[in-house]
Amino acid sequence: MEEQVILVNEKDEPIGLMGKMEAHEKGLLHRAFSVFIFNSQGELLLQQRAASKYHSPNLWTNTCCSHPRIGETNQQAGERRLEEEMGLKVPLKEVFSFVYKAPFDNGLIEYEYDYVLVGYSDALPQINPEEVASWKWLSLEAVKEDILQAPEQYTAWFKIIFEEFYYHLQDK
Repeated sequence: MEEQVILVNEKDEPIGLMGKMEAHEKGLLHRAFSVFIFNSQGELLLQQRAASKYHSPNLWTNTCCSHPRIGETNQQAGERRLEEEMGLKVPLKEVFSFVYKAPFDNGLIEYEYDYVLVGYSDALPQINPEEVASWKWLSLEAVKEDILQAPEQYTAWFKIIFEEFYYHLQDK
């Protein structure tokens, strides 16, 4: 059965459920989360999305992201997905949220009420190859410079988070 997303209004009040693909085809606002894991050197764990992903394949992005399921808190959903994608068990803390809309070349639209979750770990990921092609640790300054040099290598939401909320991430 296709994964369901929680449709929400601009106040993040649930208004229904819909299949993930249909919500992205119609560009309907739904709840999501983005996980950022930092190590003891202050470096951010980035993942390269698998080539088989239905949008943004092979692009670099934050540690992991997805959609909470009915009955899950954003924190529970983030911790579940972090383990599924990166093989890491890390407690997460919700830091902030924002709404963004990003169209993709394949006609899909991400329109998400996105919660940014942060955690800390020096463990090495054990990636799920169906979700993740590669990973690397980078300082925030190195990420910032790389996005300036090669923005096409990063996901739309990661660039938005990084540009708009860099000051939140610096303090973590």
